[in-house]
Amino acid sequence: MIRISPELDVPITPRVRRLIDTPPFRRLSGVTQLGLVSLIYPGATHSRFEHSLGVYRNAIEVLKQLATDPKQPMAFGQRNSSLLLVAALLHDLGHWPFCHLLEDLDLKDCPRHEILARRILEQPTLSNLLKSDWDLDPHEVADFLHPSPSHTPEPNLAILRSILSGPIDIDKLDYLERDSLHAGVPYGRNFDRNRLVQSLCIDTPRNRLAISEKGRTAAEMMVFARYVMFSEVYWHHAVRSATAMLQRAVFDLKEHSEITQSWLDMDDSSFKHSLIAHCRNRPTESCAAGLFGPTRILYKRVAQFDSFCEPELHRSISKLPYAQLVELSRELSRWIQREHSIPIDPHDILIDAPPASCEVQFDLRVRLKSGQFRDLFELSPVVQSLATRQFDEMVKRVRVFVHPRLQASIKKVNIAEMLREICVRTKI
Repeated sequence: MIRISPELDVPITPRVRRLIDTPPFRRLSGVTQLGLVSLIYPGATHSRFEHSLGVYRNAIEVLKQLATDPKQPMAFGQRNSSLLLVAALLHDLGHWPFCHLLEDLDLKDCPRHEILARRILEQPTLSNLLKSDWDLDPHEVADFLHPSPSHTPEPNLAILRSILSGPIDIDKLDYLERDSLHAGVPYGRNFDRNRLVQSLCIDTPRNRLAISEKGRTAAEMMVFARYVMFSEVYWHHAVRSATAMLQRAVFDLKEHSEITQSWLDMDDSSFKHSLIAHCRNRPTESCAAGLFGPTRILYKRVAQFDSFCEPELHRSISKLPYAQLVELSRELSRWIQREHSIPIDPHDILIDAPPASCEVQFDLRVRLKSGQFRDLFELSPVVQSLATRQFDEMVKRVRVFVHPRLQASIKKVNIAEMLREICVRTKI
């Protein structure tokens, strides 16, 4: 057994131990799960190593539950079960420091973590173990973790895939509780996890994971937990300030592709030192130093817009690719300097827009006592509201941040009005 928070024992066999003792998996102990969140919630320093063990433990638990479902027991066989267990362990293998935030920049010559994971799985260190210990081909594991959009898996593999990645999956079941625990907030733990797992069953017409009626309330609470974790932790305004600072600092280095390539093999600590060194004497030195230097200095929020209060402005800005957000922030700094005579440099103002593609997805069906399946979205007004309207209108805010030395001066500026005029003139 390996003990992880919160007081959980993870069962380990010799072949599992050989996997987690490899250098690629050990590297995950130096890559934090929540990255910049620890600047605001100091306890949130847990690693992707710990999270991966938790997901693997959940895989065992879900396989047991499905095999003992009284109405429709489902056993997957040794090889397919092994595929899920290995995928659960290695699902974060390609993550590099802060990669989710930096992938949004479309960095030149920098592969996404899914591609990087495939490369790592093909290296002899892991590929030999997968073949000898698990009778699995590395390409098979990579395809299971990140299938191509056109790929149609066999029914059993489709079900297993939904266990790893779906509305209620072993990844979310771990990270919601673990992130909440380490951040020191209750939000991600306020759903009945055990009852939810015990309600899991198979939606046979669609070959994916579903829940029985007894898990409906627990599923609704899980939707709420994820909604609040995004609102209060993952996209907390100070976390988004840090995100905007990191993205701008890295964007400023975008022409140095050899730098971003070197980051792929680093842990968080090495990345921080590298970023500070490469940003020294550059315009965004204050961003890198404010995040990772000896004194924390975060940019301050001076305006924010959601699609409920400012629908047109929010719609115009939230859809912009990152390069255009940077150009818009530079144009805004020029307008502020011209209209209000406030000395401001182009890198002193940052505009942040959370990824438009991120959603509280909940395409989940409920097995009724009659044996029929109905969409949870149809049965639950809670899910209808939180998974769409509330999340899109209230959580996905566009925010404007400025360097702290300018906060008092910028207060007199009507940022929304100025951005509206810029958007009209530049036809954004």
